[in-house]
Amino acid sequence: MLNENSAAAARAEWLPAERLGQAKIEPGVRSYMIGKGLLTDRLKDVCGGLFSLRLMQQSTALLDPAQRAILQRNDSAALFREVKMYCREAVWVYAQSVIPDSTLNAHPWLAELGDASLGETLNAISGVERSSYEYAWLAAEHPLTARAFAGADINPSGLWARRYRFTLHGAPLLVQELFFPALGQI
Repeated sequence: MLNENSAAAARAEWLPAERLGQAKIEPGVRSYMIGKGLLTDRLKDVCGGLFSLRLMQQSTALLDPAQRAILQRNDSAALFREVKMYCREAVWVYAQSVIPDSTLNAHPWLAELGDASLGETLNAISGVERSSYEYAWLAAEHPLTARAFAGADINPSGLWARRYRFTLHGAPLLVQELFFPALGQI
């Protein structure tokens, strides 16, 4: 059971871009968080042949009430897909896609992406819309940050994150990306 301090650290206040204001975000990280274009393409441009995207885990789990609210669905479960994006062997980005059962039933190929980039795949399909980005500082104790740190040999106090919702012909999925301090450092 979480104590009060741990519970507070596990919560996050997600903000729209205009409320980021003077948040202390490393300049290299900020440019990737709020920059234009596909994140995968931008990372490939910087890293060239040193870029890799690796599927870390894919499993079905229950959706919590906050996830159901963001997705605007009453599904009880979803496919959780976790990838890490590397430059050389340094983790630059951890991404989690949350694909509710109703979306997966309508688009079962989403479960077969493997090491393919979700963003690049969806960018090539018509009928896809993306919501505005929301941003948050996620403390190390936050469940999403803890998942991002799995297998990493760093221990920062937390990570900046962004999230957004895709709809694919009306079927939603949530993407949450956490930006590691090494981002942009070649």
